[in-house]
Amino acid sequence: MDKKFLGLPVVVLCLLVCFLILCNPFVMVGPGERGIKITLGKVSPTPYTEGLHTIFPFIQKFRTMDVKTQRNTLTTEVYTKDIQKSRITYVINYHVQPDKVNKLFQEVGLDYESKILTPVVEGTIKDIIGKWNAQDLIANRERATGDILNKLQSSLNDNYINVTDFQMTEINYSDVFERAIESKVTAEQEALRAKNKTVQVQEEAKQKVIAAEAEARSMAIRAQALSQNKSLVQYEAVQKWDGKMPQYMLGNSVPFINVTGK
Repeated sequence: MDKKFLGLPVVVLCLLVCFLILCNPFVMVGPGERGIKITLGKVSPTPYTEGLHTIFPFIQKFRTMDVKTQRNTLTTEVYTKDIQKSRITYVINYHVQPDKVNKLFQEVGLDYESKILTPVVEGTIKDIIGKWNAQDLIANRERATGDILNKLQSSLNDNYINVTDFQMTEINYSDVFERAIESKVTAEQEALRAKNKTVQVQEEAKQKVIAAEAEARSMAIRAQALSQNKSLVQYEAVQKWDGKMPQYMLGNSVPFINVTGK
């Protein structure tokens, strides 16, 4: 009797160990994850945080979703407003809202990237890029990037996804179009240089005209003053005199101005 009594707990313990091994009622939520408990097909209303949790085997299931920031580098082809095909390479940073993983799982599932994220991102890029002409897009890349980021944040927030950053790293067009842009830019630069040269020549000519007009007015004023004032005539002569008396054939030097003042 004693041996049978002692053997029963051992059997129960062995059965319990086998049950735990086979059924595994313990689940672990790792760092940067949230857990979702499903009881008879019903999703739990509250996500489970990091740590060890228990479930009822055969009645409950458990799923985990990563809520850490994800970084994807992708490429897509879109058309600009002037129907130029462009190849856009972009980087997007995003993460699932930790307190809404149960909602996302219930409404979309674990493959939310292919069902929601990628279609929304692709559609938003096409919508924003389609508002710009090809050449203007290059000059306004930062503005277009900001518009895409704002629209993504607004659209995906309702789908329980937070977009933290978006950058267009490359905008590539066909070789023919890029050569056309280069030729146009070169022509514009040459035209600007020619325009600047023309403005410079016109300004120099204008300055010469102004200087000539000023000199003419000055001469007119002086001529009028000299005709009205004989003393001023003598003053002008003194200003130009080199100090030598004029010589005559008779050998006498005669002052050419009235030094007595009479």
